[in-house]
Amino acid sequence: MSRRSLRPFLILLAVGMPLPAGALDVGPYDVVIRNGLVVDGTGNAWFLGDVAIRGDRIAEITPAGMLDEADAEETIDASGKVVCPGFIDIQSHSREQLLSGDGRVVGKVTQGVTTEIMGEGTSNAPSSDPEEFDVPGGFDRWLRAMDSHGVSVNLGSFVGSGTVRSYVKGMAQGPPTPEELEQMRGLVRDAMEGGAFGLASALIYPPDSFVATEDLIELSKAMAPYGGLYITHLRSEADRLLEAIDEAIRIGREGGVPVEIYHLKAAGERNWPKAIQAIRKIDSARAEGLDVGADMYPYTAGSTGLTAALPPWASADGKLYENLADPETRSEIRAEVLDPTTDWENLAGLSGPENVIVLGLTKPETKQYVGKRLSEIAGGRGTDWVDAAIDLLLAERQRIGTIYVMMSEENVALQMKQPWMKFGTDAGGHDPEKAGGLVHPRSYGTYPRILGKYVREEGVIPLEEAIRKMTSAVADRLSIRDRGLLREGMYADVVVFDPETIADRATYEDPHRLSVGIEHVFVNGEAVVREGAHTGAKPGRVVRGPGYRGE
Repeated sequence: MSRRSLRPFLILLAVGMPLPAGALDVGPYDVVIRNGLVVDGTGNAWFLGDVAIRGDRIAEITPAGMLDEADAEETIDASGKVVCPGFIDIQSHSREQLLSGDGRVVGKVTQGVTTEIMGEGTSNAPSSDPEEFDVPGGFDRWLRAMDSHGVSVNLGSFVGSGTVRSYVKGMAQGPPTPEELEQMRGLVRDAMEGGAFGLASALIYPPDSFVATEDLIELSKAMAPYGGLYITHLRSEADRLLEAIDEAIRIGREGGVPVEIYHLKAAGERNWPKAIQAIRKIDSARAEGLDVGADMYPYTAGSTGLTAALPPWASADGKLYENLADPETRSEIRAEVLDPTTDWENLAGLSGPENVIVLGLTKPETKQYVGKRLSEIAGGRGTDWVDAAIDLLLAERQRIGTIYVMMSEENVALQMKQPWMKFGTDAGGHDPEKAGGLVHPRSYGTYPRILGKYVREEGVIPLEEAIRKMTSAVADRLSIRDRGLLREGMYADVVVFDPETIADRATYEDPHRLSVGIEHVFVNGEAVVREGAHTGAKPGRVVRGPGYRGE
């Protein structure tokens, strides 16, 4: 800033009058982003402004033009571009990449993600392996290990309730003994003191599907004093969706904790009318004074394992493949898939085999089926879809990543409009130049798809509201008080994008395609994306829940 522009402040000093807050902060800066459409993350309307970064913090936010002459190492002209907080992914699956893989998570940062929150059902801690992240203090050590690996994004996690369950009972069915339940409580407390944001369940997958409502209430009570959040993949997102929401609300009420529902959806065409009922149920709970919310991704298809087409009891005691290989047990499993007699979520049955796209095949004898519909695979093999699925699982001996097309566009748009809704990817980060096999396109396109398709093209929600649901709404939900907003003094997680061109490019058939329109991404003040390309920088840090008892 020139001495001439400083003159009003010098006059104030001379006459002994107080200066406005931040008035002496005139540089030098590391980065000045000029003339942008500043969307601060609160939901307020954009304004033309300048944003200055010094070190890892936002140093100054001014009306446009006030930093024209500021001393800065780098100046970015953001005319016509949106400047906003970095996106916080409340449902990430980048654990492997951030712990030991490609910590750049290219597909994530190039869509504007600056913080990833993991833990749905499973977390790397607590681990009963003493060489890894066993108690006490295992959760904190896991977070630190990811930080030490070198990552481009900030990271944090819930503790997975399935991990807590398996630590104590393995894959065994049945309720825990009083001693086992107390051990589980201790694991939750250790995780909360290590920085977990709360307890995350995934109740359609073993061993979480073996966990009773009462057990989850007790574990919620254990985390309540630490400010923990109960976040859940509901026990049903289809035929028993409303009952599953009731269960989640009960856990929050009796456990004394807030409740968040992962990827809210009404799955299967016969259940699409339940979406409005689900919204009303959440609204009613909130009107009662219960803190209940949800998040979602902007696609009509979900993604999980092909094993989700089988009843959970088939995986009991870790004997899934042994059970599938036994002719008598296989026959029982097959009959249960075709005509369920127990209460479980049959995703393939809900979608129909023509809407089940098989992705994660790795063996030479099965790779010919990658990207094909289960109905196509069955037709080509001269069998029905259930036997085709079982044969693939036996050949692969792994869960087999699969896409299930289950939702309606109308419900996607309806959910986006809800004030308590937030956005997440439900995906890990990948590098398209190295990735093998197919993945759900949400790994690359979640946030640009919302900003391009649902904001610019269809006008489902305003730009400012979409960004709020990607940033401060998530930060508030997780009690992260120094990120998620553009405010002086906050950490400099900043995104610059072109609102006229931002769009997703990843498809179900060709998913490894980066989104377009994200021009610059800063994490803790350091550029990880510049002019649309990853810089290779890894300035990410650990973020922790409010119950953290460390340094």
